[in-house]
Amino acid sequence: MALKYLHTMVRVKDLEKSMAFYELLGLKETRRMDSDEGRFSLIFMAPPGQEECPVELTYNWDGDDALPDDSRHFGHLAYRVDNIYEMCQHLADNGVTINRPPRDGHMAFVRSPDNISVELLQEGDALEPAEPWASMENTGHW
Repeated sequence: MALKYLHTMVRVKDLEKSMAFYELLGLKETRRMDSDEGRFSLIFMAPPGQEECPVELTYNWDGDDALPDDSRHFGHLAYRVDNIYEMCQHLADNGVTINRPPRDGHMAFVRSPDNISVELLQEGDALEPAEPWASMENTGHW
């Protein structure tokens, strides 16, 4: 029995803000489906060269009151990055919440506009702990 990963789906409240967040991570839109009848859009975004590993953003045009404020039941998305400090600084400079700073030079957690946890893992060995990240406290749970 063969099994193949297809995608991870997350519901989003503000499509523009959510797409901007995933673009900050380096993902690009790879596919889109708009349903006039169902009044929803599905936007698939993936890292360049990894189109087979998308996140599907599901946006309901008329809003989604059923979407909880805290999406902790979801778990998290995870991406490997070339330099965890540079990525976290880039995200912080653009207003992204860093829930778990990369104090150890290896791992960080950030939060999307829809409260989805995104784990960032350093490629290869952990980087030498660097300030200001090394002494930062957590701003939330991951």
